[in-house]
Amino acid sequence: MASEHIVIAGGGLAAATAARTLRSEGFDGDVTMLCKELHYPYIRPPLSKGFLLGTEDQDSVPVLPRDWYAEHQVDLWLGTSVSALDVTGRTAHLSTAKSLNYTKLLLATGSIPRHPELPGAELKNVLTFRTLDDCLQLKELLSPGGLNVVLVGSGWIGMELAAAARTFGNTATVLGRGPVPLAASVGTDIGSYLRGVHEAHGVRFVQGTASRIAEGNADRAGAAAAVVTDSGEELPADVVVLAIGADPDVQLAAEAGIDVDNGVLTDESLRTSAPDVFAAGDIANALHPLTGQRYRSEHWDNALKGGKTVAKAMLGQGAQHDAVPYFYTDQFEVSLEYSGFPSLVEGKPVLRGDADSGEFLAFWLRDGVLVAGLSINVPKVHKSIKALISGRVPLDVNALTDQDVPLDQLLPVG
Repeated sequence: MASEHIVIAGGGLAAATAARTLRSEGFDGDVTMLCKELHYPYIRPPLSKGFLLGTEDQDSVPVLPRDWYAEHQVDLWLGTSVSALDVTGRTAHLSTAKSLNYTKLLLATGSIPRHPELPGAELKNVLTFRTLDDCLQLKELLSPGGLNVVLVGSGWIGMELAAAARTFGNTATVLGRGPVPLAASVGTDIGSYLRGVHEAHGVRFVQGTASRIAEGNADRAGAAAAVVTDSGEELPADVVVLAIGADPDVQLAAEAGIDVDNGVLTDESLRTSAPDVFAAGDIANALHPLTGQRYRSEHWDNALKGGKTVAKAMLGQGAQHDAVPYFYTDQFEVSLEYSGFPSLVEGKPVLRGDADSGEFLAFWLRDGVLVAGLSINVPKVHKSIKALISGRVPLDVNALTDQDVPLDQLLPVG
């Protein structure tokens, strides 16, 4: 394999994990990583959690030590991206006007924050939140406290940043389309529970959409002063974060003629429709072997496991991206973990434990089979929850919700 050249278009967790796995699996050909940002590859969860809050230092952010790349002969080009891809000629044309030939190529271009066409979005202190630089800017703004912060969007980022704003001593208002935050991800019951936690910490929730961002007068000229909702209410705002989600960055793939639909379409081994071109991380809309459905995820665990799988698949090992999806979030005193397939969830969950105690599990079943499980402040249970989901066997609901029955006892034999 010494004559082979693997090019990795991307510089996030999936990209760096793939590079590390290629080397650990014995690949001794050339590896080139093209990272659009000027930072070494880093992981994103600390940006809206411990690193933003100052409970974790910057050592928590990098995927790998800086010297790892040179020590393992991985050619990392910072500030460089693939601008065009010739899949017939197996050539990647770069933003620096150079070109690279490849034998295999990995697309790991991640996601792009949505930028609404909103009057006033160009004002000072109106931010999106995706990168390390975004985190550093927001941390500088929030850490002194005493500001009015409006989060436009009630998804995971909006909720985590609302918790951070309040922890730093700012006011926090979450503007969301519906009355229950995170309902699309965890249902109305758990979403209502999390809303209650936030409200107990002083977060205000407003239902509606932003119609414009108002500019301040005199010494506030050029800076945000308020978010005006579609109902005409003015929400005071010294800082506005547009947290309305992100879209997979598929432009490169689409222009190269690779099949895309809510991401880059791949098979179970993360192969795209183009020969020897693979995709991993946020952009991969992969066929999941467990459900037979496509699944795309922007979470840390998907990037980590996908990076490992795709490297092995590129080496011809027949690896499949078959892990049960997982994510986690920390908001105030709540540590939430979730395993499963949100697209398969129907109806209300059944609970193990008392929600009022702040420590419980929630399970969603479909036709008697577990499709998703969530924990609130209950550690070290998701290995069992994932095994129950993978087992795809009917479960006794009474046993599932009985705290005296260990989850491991419900696992299928063999």
